[in-house]
Amino acid sequence: MTEATSHTNRLSQATSPYLLQHQHNPVDWWQWGPEALAEARRADKPILLSIGYAACHWCHVMAHESFEDEATAAVMNDLFVSIKVDREERPDIDQIYMSALHHLGEQGGWPLTMFLTPDGEPFWGGTYFPKTAQYGRAGFADVLRAIARLYHEEPHKITANRDALVKRLANRTRSNNAANIGVAELDNAATSIARATDPTNGGLRGAPKFPQCAMLEFLWRGGARTGDDRFFLTSNLALTRISQGGIYDHLGGGYARYSVDEKWLVPHFEKMLYDNAQILDLLALEQARAPNALYAQRAAETVGWLEREMTTPQGAFASSLDADSEGEEGKFYVWSQGEIEQLLGTDDATLFAAKYDVTRDGNFEGHTILNRLLSDEDSPTEFEQLAAMRAILLRARDKRIRPGLDDKVLADWNGLMIAALAHASTAFSQPQWITIATKAFDFIATEMTRDSRLGHSWRKGQLLIPALASDYAAMTRAALALFEATGEQRFLRQAIGWQQSLDAHYADAEHGGYYLTADDAEGLIVRPHSTVDDAIPNHVGLIAQNLVRLAVLSGDTHWRSKVDALFAKLLPIAGENVFGHLSILNALDLYLTGAEIVVVGEGKEADALLSVARKLPHATTIVLHAPRADDLASNHPAHAKAKSVSGTAAFVCRQQSCSLPVTTAHDLMQLVTKQVST
Repeated sequence: MTEATSHTNRLSQATSPYLLQHQHNPVDWWQWGPEALAEARRADKPILLSIGYAACHWCHVMAHESFEDEATAAVMNDLFVSIKVDREERPDIDQIYMSALHHLGEQGGWPLTMFLTPDGEPFWGGTYFPKTAQYGRAGFADVLRAIARLYHEEPHKITANRDALVKRLANRTRSNNAANIGVAELDNAATSIARATDPTNGGLRGAPKFPQCAMLEFLWRGGARTGDDRFFLTSNLALTRISQGGIYDHLGGGYARYSVDEKWLVPHFEKMLYDNAQILDLLALEQARAPNALYAQRAAETVGWLEREMTTPQGAFASSLDADSEGEEGKFYVWSQGEIEQLLGTDDATLFAAKYDVTRDGNFEGHTILNRLLSDEDSPTEFEQLAAMRAILLRARDKRIRPGLDDKVLADWNGLMIAALAHASTAFSQPQWITIATKAFDFIATEMTRDSRLGHSWRKGQLLIPALASDYAAMTRAALALFEATGEQRFLRQAIGWQQSLDAHYADAEHGGYYLTADDAEGLIVRPHSTVDDAIPNHVGLIAQNLVRLAVLSGDTHWRSKVDALFAKLLPIAGENVFGHLSILNALDLYLTGAEIVVVGEGKEADALLSVARKLPHATTIVLHAPRADDLASNHPAHAKAKSVSGTAAFVCRQQSCSLPVTTAHDLMQLVTKQVST
């Protein structure tokens, strides 16, 4: 190593692919930990905290401009102790300091660049800083010098900012209003949100456009609850446009993170496991209500992508695919008309161009992003022809330099995908998807578990422990989804065990709800406690739904008492910020209006009833199989009725009241449909 590049970069020992991307920077990076804070105290230097993730385009830009630059790195090394964090590996740290940035009145985003005291207390920050001054923004090195000067020469300003931020971070979101949200309030909220959506393109109006899956589920539930098809049309418009737009990868399958325009045409090209899990879940939900050939195709293609590109050798799922390749965002995915003509020949290329919006000038910076927004009708012959053409282009694309894969396994994101696969398996009649889901589940339940407690992140045999509440919430949801889909008791036992561990180590007895971090996790300046949904549903929303299902599936009223207490604490908060708490309100909808379908009996007749029950929309049903009436808890509302019936029967229960028994699949479907319509 030459003198010019001599530095002490400690990231080579990291397991995170994102941190490893920075191991050769001339910056003296530290990983987060007590050693880094101790060094800041010893050297009396402020901390520069940089948070990003492997698939983040602007993180790469700032890294190339500043962190790979010897002169900028020299300023960082001289004035700061610099800490690099992977937000996916440490979402607890990210949540704290992103909240601090919001309290400073700044828009959030990544890379997150925060300045801390040696004790980890934030006092100022931002996101991406350009290397040189531009458009009224100071250059990064100038910012660094100014912050360091204030820290040493005007410490009172640092102290004032620090004290104000730490106080606000410690404050709990509270509401003085009583929890008074019922079906009418849910309907009103769904109507208000539907009015705010884009009537042409779907999703929220304007750009950029994110899938907003919790919102689409909330609208879908509005339709199921009221029988008003306009809610279904609103959610389906977004889901269809997303599935036909450039945000979808029409060759390889899978959905990108978001669209930078209002038409879903131009994606921010990274693909995240959690987005694809949530979209797959929505496709399955709508398929169960009204079969849709487009959704079936997209689901199959997306699971194909998951198997081909995102499944680790152990059978779990990797986190993300980068947006960039060869230093250019989207280069792997875009095409020119000439390339397509050369691969397909003139006649086939003409048909393909008409269907996939391919033009000489392109639709994105001189290139073409394949999409079906302008032409979505194919004859049977065209359907077959286009499938063959896509296969040719995919084989050619596979020869390009690929975007980077972040192959760490995150328990929470895997949990979302496992549940989606379980739901999609029944909705789309793809039993092999259950096998895929179970393999991933078993890996996490064994290799990502120590002493019966989950870990958060796994890569190359290294496990980051303890887990976050989001890991327990998502994996419990996955266990319950697999139990309902298969009837295997081991999944229910695992769900109960994880919920008990969550209650033991994460419950917030004083305020209600659950902390993000465990009671024996590394101490941070505050214990994260947000209830607001992010790119994935907030853990308390998932936990609420899990508790509703656990109460039904286990027959233990203890879980019903817990969900009642959780709603009592959190619904007043949700009522004051409905859009930020849609996952909690989706759980409330299941609690108030969901159908519990109980099938009692064994053999072909029971299997037929279970098949129908499992084909119903998973968001609004809970399926319980009791081989014998005595397998139901004695206090179950169907217990007495089941005891009085000989042979196989099904019951539909709502709010502790059950129907008369039905014995055929047709009658069960009629009964559920009748109950929904009334």
